Amino acid sequence: MITIGGAIGVGLFLGSSLTIRLAGPGVILSYLFSAVIAVIVAYSIAEMAVVHPVAGSFGVYAQTYLNEWSGFAVRATYAFVQIIAIGAETTAVAVYCSMWFPAVPQWVWVVIVSVGLIAINAMQVGNFAEFEYWFAIIKVVAILAFILVGFGLIFGLGPVSAIGFSNLIAHGGFLPHGMRGVWLAMTLTLTSYMGVEIIGVTAGEVSQPEKTIPRAMRTVSLRLILFYMLSMVVMLSMTPWDKMGSGITGSPFVLTFATVGVPFAGSIMNLVVITAALSSANTNLYLTSRTLFSLAHDGYVPKAFGGLGRNGVPYVALIVSTAGMVAATLLAIFAPGRAFLMLYGVAVAGMFFVWIVILLAHVAFRRSLDQKRAALLPIHLPFSPYSQIAALISLAAITISTFYVDGLRYTVPSFMLFLLVITVFQWTLARLPLFAAYFSKISIFLTRS
Repeated sequence: MITIGGAIGVGLFLGSSLTIRLAGPGVILSYLFSAVIAVIVAYSIAEMAVVHPVAGSFGVYAQTYLNEWSGFAVRATYAFVQIIAIGAETTAVAVYCSMWFPAVPQWVWVVIVSVGLIAINAMQVGNFAEFEYWFAIIKVVAILAFILVGFGLIFGLGPVSAIGFSNLIAHGGFLPHGMRGVWLAMTLTLTSYMGVEIIGVTAGEVSQPEKTIPRAMRTVSLRLILFYMLSMVVMLSMTPWDKMGSGITGSPFVLTFATVGVPFAGSIMNLVVITAALSSANTNLYLTSRTLFSLAHDGYVPKAFGGLGRNGVPYVALIVSTAGMVAATLLAIFAPGRAFLMLYGVAVAGMFFVWIVILLAHVAFRRSLDQKRAALLPIHLPFSPYSQIAALISLAAITISTFYVDGLRYTVPSFMLFLLVITVFQWTLARLPLFAAYFSKISIFLTRS
């Protein structure tokens, strides 16, 4: 449920309008092709997690099977991406709360949400997981209800005549923009599955990982694919793709529930998307604190980040992970109209990089195993290493395609600048003893403080 909570964001509930504009009904294929890549990544990390159930997960695997730089870079990137996502999701909650309380400044909601999420993450991990379970299950119930009610309307089981599937082909055909549109839409549909790697991060705090992780990965992968695919089929069948609304009230979810006479459908969906944003922010805060904890144990950040409280929570790493919330608060005060977009779109290329490193590490991991040990793994990626190679080529091509999508053209250049900065930092820390000694003193000072 933590993985589902992290992977299913508010975009699905608000209509995925950009991907639909790019591909029309063909976006269903975009989600299907993206799902294949996501499953390959999911199974790759699951194989490594059952052998190495550690905090830091794929960062440790990259350092072990590739090189020290990739181990540091993938963890630093993941922490950076999650910190941005935390700020974006808390800002989203503020935007949705403004629908009910327009007179209250957005920054007030950001502060309230931030304090609540920090309190939840400061609890023992079992209590955190309980909160996240209930956050996530609200999203799951809303999606299942949408799918069931939607198919009822499509086949004429509700108060109106059957809608059927004509909207999938009646407005320019199933592929109004050809396969080019399907491919360009994958630059965004792929991000809908980003979150499947979360199971690897949680492996260090899971009992019996050799049993739990394979079972969770199989069920999560299947559920995510079904949720996205069936939701998009219902969504595009009920509403012509070229007339798809945006915002809460224009969401196909609201349209569906209003059609069958559900009272206050808009307010109910507002509550659902608030819960969806809280769930994602809650998961991202957990992931960031554990990633910083892992970096501390390898000496890349002050050792204080690796300290644990009595209940096993890395408090210093947790506090640093709230940087995205601080940024969200400042943006909500000084730029409330642009806050969400300023925080959200920065991280796309970063997650592509994370998935590429995971796949490269898995190829090296498989090469390190003899045939007998590989056969004993409790979960197996089919057609390895050809499946990883196909996924790597696809990810590289999709990354290049961001230059042809409005709003994503600068994501790769921006990320390359970030990658250069952290590379210089890592090189300096490894090559210059004086810098490393000074960094160590800072670490000791923070630990004592």
